[in-house]
Amino acid sequence: MRGRGARLFARVLAVLAAFATPVAMAIEEAPYTTIEQHGEFELRQYQPYVVAETIVDGGFEEVGNEAFRRLFAYISGANRSAQSIAMTAPVEQRAASEKIAMTAPVTQRADGGAYRIAFVLPSAYTLDTAPVPTHPAVRLAQVPARRMVAVRYSGAWSVGNYQEALARLAAFAEQRQLVLSGEPVYARYDPPFMPWFLRRNEILMEVAR
Repeated sequence: MRGRGARLFARVLAVLAAFATPVAMAIEEAPYTTIEQHGEFELRQYQPYVVAETIVDGGFEEVGNEAFRRLFAYISGANRSAQSIAMTAPVEQRAASEKIAMTAPVTQRADGGAYRIAFVLPSAYTLDTAPVPTHPAVRLAQVPARRMVAVRYSGAWSVGNYQEALARLAAFAEQRQLVLSGEPVYARYDPPFMPWFLRRNEILMEVAR
C-alpha cells in the first residue's frame, strides 16, 4: 500500500481510534437546541448546516458501505483543496425522492431503492468555504433551519429496528398532535465496531409549521 492509499488507510485508523476513546464523545454534532424531551423522544430546533452527500442505489442495510467510502475520501482530502476535514456526527441517511444523474446523492428507504447519505460538515464551513469534492458523485448541500422530532434508540443497524423506532416516533407525533413532513432521516452516531447495545441511533422527521 503506497501513496494516497496508505494515507487514506492511516486516516481511517486514526478516526477509528478516536471513536474508541472517551475523546470521541466531544465530536462535533449537527447544531440543535432541545425544546422538549419525553423519554426517548425529543423536539429539536436545528440551525442551518452544510453536508457532503452522495446517492447510492441498494438495500437499506447495504448502501452505507459505498457511501461511506466516497464521503470519507472527501473529508480525507479528495477535494480541490486537498484539505482534511474533521469527522462529525451523525451520518445521515434518508430516502431519495429523486435520482440526480449518476453522480448525485441518495436517500434511504426501508424498502430498498435510492438513498441519500450525508456527512455533516463542521460548523466553521459554509457552502462558499467548504472544499469542493473531486468525486463526481459527491456534492455539497445546505440544510436549512428546521424543527425536528427525534426518537433515540440503541441496537443493530437493521431494517427491523428502524421500522419499530419509526412506528414509535409516528405514534408519539400523533399523540402530541405534531404534523410531520418530508422523509424520515436515519442518523447513526457510532462506528461499525461499536457494540450494538452502546450505539446511538436516531430517526428524525421534520415538524410542519
